[in-house]
Amino acid sequence: MVVNPALKAPQVSILMPFKNSSRYLGECLSSICKQNFDSWELLAIDDHSSDTSPAIFTEWAEQDSRIRVFPNRGSGIIPALKTAYSLSRGKLITRMDSDDRMAAGRLREMATQLEASGSGHIALGLVEYFSHRGISNGYARYERWLNNLTLQGSNFKEIYKECVIPSPCWMVYRQDLDACGAFAPDRYPEDYDLCFRFYAKGLTCLPSSRVLHYWRDYDERTSRTSEHYAQNYFLDLKLDYFLKLDRDASRPLVIWGAGYKGKHLARTLVEKGLHFHWLCDNPKKIGKSIYGMRLSHFKVLKTVEAPQSLITVANEASQAQIRNFLFNSCMGSEKDTFFFC
Repeated sequence: MVVNPALKAPQVSILMPFKNSSRYLGECLSSICKQNFDSWELLAIDDHSSDTSPAIFTEWAEQDSRIRVFPNRGSGIIPALKTAYSLSRGKLITRMDSDDRMAAGRLREMATQLEASGSGHIALGLVEYFSHRGISNGYARYERWLNNLTLQGSNFKEIYKECVIPSPCWMVYRQDLDACGAFAPDRYPEDYDLCFRFYAKGLTCLPSSRVLHYWRDYDERTSRTSEHYAQNYFLDLKLDYFLKLDRDASRPLVIWGAGYKGKHLARTLVEKGLHFHWLCDNPKKIGKSIYGMRLSHFKVLKTVEAPQSLITVANEASQAQIRNFLFNSCMGSEKDTFFFC
């Protein structure tokens, strides 16, 4: 079906970088074109594909004028998003990945929520991973954790753990995206960086109880292969935003854990000239110094008044013990404790 170009701008603009995703484009584009909501445009940006992806997009665009295809003005996801956004016309903005599928009714549900709530809100949906080989335990845990937050609209409550806004399943008003800096910062991981900027601007997450996005997992997925999504990028991003948004310089700072993440944070804080207490429960490390900072048993915390704690201990049982120790001892609360994993 050919859709004639509308004289007025569409209500929703979908921003979608793509690169060598020809295997999955049919499913992806079909899920968009079958939405029960017509007022959309798809800005598909070719990030220098070497497969048949551009040709596939051209064929679809010839059948549906709402699909618009352009070359990336730079190289990489961020320049592609900038290109797409500069060409978009909708008052509501959303993202989509070229290897995923939209759930039926996604655009209508998100747009309806935003229209009812007004600016200052983020429409979200539950996500579901799928793969031809099955989903790993790590991705399954992330899906459950993320969806539990989205059910309550409490996503920002645990923003320092992982990215709490699913990159291809959010929608906001253009004016709110502009207020947050849109895609101007050249910082990866770009979805997590934007998530922190939503948080910094005080946007409210709207709860959702419906799966609105199907997230494909496979070996070539960008989050698995690009250096921009390595662990140290996430840690640096978290620490920078913590120091900017939530750090109270009048209170002592505490790092829990001396594994990779704890050491990375400790080294970064030492390089910044910031003092902190470093705690662990490993007898082989207690009393030793790393980066010039002495590691202490967590019981030392009883001598520290009103600390802010950065938890880098990944084990869930250990995290629960830390919570109990802090909260039951009246040495902290959820507002004082930031889980970095």
